Amino acid sequence: CFLSEIGWREFSYNLIHNFPDLRNKNFNAKFDNFPWQENEEHLKSWQYGNTGIAIIDAAMRQLYETGWMHNRVRMIVASFLTKNLLIDWKEGAKWFEDCLVDADLAVNSASWQWVAGCGADAAPYFRIFSPILQSKKFDPETKYIKNWVTELRDAKVNDILNLEKISSYMPPIVDLPSSRNKALEAYSVLKK
Repeated sequence: CFLSEIGWREFSYNLIHNFPDLRNKNFNAKFDNFPWQENEEHLKSWQYGNTGIAIIDAAMRQLYETGWMHNRVRMIVASFLTKNLLIDWKEGAKWFEDCLVDADLAVNSASWQWVAGCGADAAPYFRIFSPILQSKKFDPETKYIKNWVTELRDAKVNDILNLEKISSYMPPIVDLPSSRNKALEAYSVLKK
């Protein structure tokens, strides 16, 4: 696993060496006219962990408070920003650069483009992480979520994992199935 991560780092360094605008420009030019949404309210909710999606909020609060988050939740929050909120990957990359203590220009730029689907070795456009399924798989007892989202400390695990309305918590800023369908529609234009 360690050697694999070194390989990805070197791949990212090679990319930024040969494509110096990686930080500011889509590697895949088909994305230059992608209909990203400018929604300052959604962006701020994402940045400060106030989306109403527990795993997203836990990860973003951890990032803001500690300057670090695990790679798994980095992918989940990046997918949520770029695909469920349809906010430009550059906004997420800038926020990570500002907050991460281990920020690395090449790795950050390549990783954000990978998740958004516009990178050199990009995730397929239809790969949209489900925050709910990711929570169930990687935090089935909601220990991570409850550690960072204090409003949910007394909530039932099943309610958190199934996005049930919890009186002590905010409603989600987007409907996950609807926002997924909207993303698939937006991204489908690119495959032509």
